[in-house]
Amino acid sequence: MKRISLAAACLTIAAIFAGSAMAQPAAAPAAGKIGIVVVQEFEADKGGITKYKAALAAVDKEFEPAFTKLKADTTRYQTLGQEIEKLRTPPAAGVPAVNNQAQLATKADELQNLEKKIKRDQEDLKAQYDRRSATIVGPIYSDIMKALNEYAKKNGYAVIFDGVKLDQAQILLGFDEKYNITADFITFYNARPAAAATATTTKP
Repeated sequence: MKRISLAAACLTIAAIFAGSAMAQPAAAPAAGKIGIVVVQEFEADKGGITKYKAALAAVDKEFEPAFTKLKADTTRYQTLGQEIEKLRTPPAAGVPAVNNQAQLATKADELQNLEKKIKRDQEDLKAQYDRRSATIVGPIYSDIMKALNEYAKKNGYAVIFDGVKLDQAQILLGFDEKYNITADFITFYNARPAAAATATTTKP
């Protein structure tokens, strides 16, 4: 994540609080701290959220055979392309030309059909993977978001931002690392009771 600006974050927070004040003209809450969480680090091999990583790994393992088959089809597609290119290459000087039009047409048809199959399989696999992820990983991710609110209240944070999204939106330009609470939150979440979030493991 690029370094992000605390000043810009303060401006963003001020705008949020200003809108809230106009909607509800009540006494303003006491000023709190600002926190930045890098959500991508939840799935880091080292130091990530244990339960979250396990759920992601479970989904990946379930779809591993389908991904392996898709990879094999893609490799075959690349090989066919190379074979077709070789058949289309004129023979070297002095080498008799060979009528390979029938073979070329057969391979071209196979290439075209395989391309359609790969695209269709990719779309189907993505849809299935997304649905399964929503079932297995979704409840845990929702629990993580609830835990973030719990963490914010417990530790006096007025607001916690997703650092990655702020970086992608290019609205923050610099960042004081002391406001990055990712590691501390991960430790906090990993220490929670195992029953805090439940994910179903029933296969589709």
